Amino acid sequence: MTPHSAILCVALGNSLPPATLAQALQGHVVHHVDSLKEAERLQVLLSARVGVLLLSAELPQPQAALEAFLLRCWQMRWIVVLPPSLLAQPYWRSLLHTHCHDFHTLPADAARLNQTLGHALGLAALAPLTRPDKPALLEQMVGPSRALTQLRGQLQRVAGVLAPVLITGESGTGKELVAQAVHGLSARRSAPFIAVNCGAMPASLIHAELFGHERGAYTGASRERRGLIEAAQGGTLLLDEIGDLPLELQANLLRFLQEKTIFRLGSTASRPVDVRVLAATHVDLAQAVARGSFREDLYYRLNVLALEVPPLRQRRDDLLPLAEHFFERYASERASQLRGFSKAAELAIAAHDWPGNVRELLNRVRRAMVMAAGRLIMPDDLGLAAATPERAAVALDDARVLAERAAIAASLLEAGSNVAQAARRLGVSRMTLYRLLAKHGIPVRSHQGDIGRAAPG
Repeated sequence: MTPHSAILCVALGNSLPPATLAQALQGHVVHHVDSLKEAERLQVLLSARVGVLLLSAELPQPQAALEAFLLRCWQMRWIVVLPPSLLAQPYWRSLLHTHCHDFHTLPADAARLNQTLGHALGLAALAPLTRPDKPALLEQMVGPSRALTQLRGQLQRVAGVLAPVLITGESGTGKELVAQAVHGLSARRSAPFIAVNCGAMPASLIHAELFGHERGAYTGASRERRGLIEAAQGGTLLLDEIGDLPLELQANLLRFLQEKTIFRLGSTASRPVDVRVLAATHVDLAQAVARGSFREDLYYRLNVLALEVPPLRQRRDDLLPLAEHFFERYASERASQLRGFSKAAELAIAAHDWPGNVRELLNRVRRAMVMAAGRLIMPDDLGLAAATPERAAVALDDARVLAERAAIAASLLEAGSNVAQAARRLGVSRMTLYRLLAKHGIPVRSHQGDIGRAAPG
């Protein structure tokens, strides 16, 4: 079997008659599964690039789970076989258009399906020449939550263009990891990735560090020196904590973004620079503009494409997978007798609010791996109080509320703030969605058929 030649056949609900399916798949190496979880495991194991997805009128999995699965398996070429009744629904037409290589309606023609599979396998054989594999950095964004799944899909689309990207999120959420993934997925991945912490350098040195200087530009400048912008030539420059950049330097940065040239300190000649700029901040830059501490024109130059990294409290489905990921990643640091997390520790992790986000979870897990005296990590090893049944119940209720809010917000984003379309995606009526918007305090921008309409208070 050559690489990527396997076909993954995923039957959700009723599938094709065995004889028809066998005839269509004749001559191919086929692996049959009947669940999304097993399909994802097998896809990774086989490095499969082509799949047949068999849908019935009544699916055993919720639509959101299927869409999240297709986002995670973005490199697959899916051929969907479905009843005509599904094709008549806007949601399924949108899903086919967004995620699928081709589709067939029942009753399927075996010869046509076989031809479609052969074409998809041929394109898959060329894929390593035209599209990079998912980098390890993307795989480090661990978790099945809808918020993280959506972010992974967004950054893959953003990586393919050259426009500036503004990455926002609380401290410790992993903004630099997102920036590295954008760079690693882009055509510039073989060129330098330079990260600059604008809040960690003294204001008097930032200009020379970013733009470089000529010999004799100031006392002690005994030789010319290129700055960090030039060091990123051909690659990507991350301006971390851009909100801390002094106002006087914001004008110089704006000129660089507009003209793609820089002036070294002490030089009168401009130098062309080819660099893609990413910026990250935990500060609300729109509020900083209103306060006068950040230039409005620079804000709009940087905020061409936006990625928001969700806090860990909005990704509770990711907590245990992340903790287990860190446990395996730092296996060399753990005590020899340690085998994993106790149930009490898992409950404590689920009940904690994680104000320090992913960085806090990483630090607590690494400390527990060293300090734990038994075979299993306990809440005390993590520095967390054991979760009582009452606290665990409250945490579960919070998780449900957060998951509901995240699902609504994601559907609105995908629907371009069109309430009617978002309601169809969620499988609820428009009036029900309005009530949910009011419940969660989610604002809605006017859009198409909902012009002038707001969520009732």
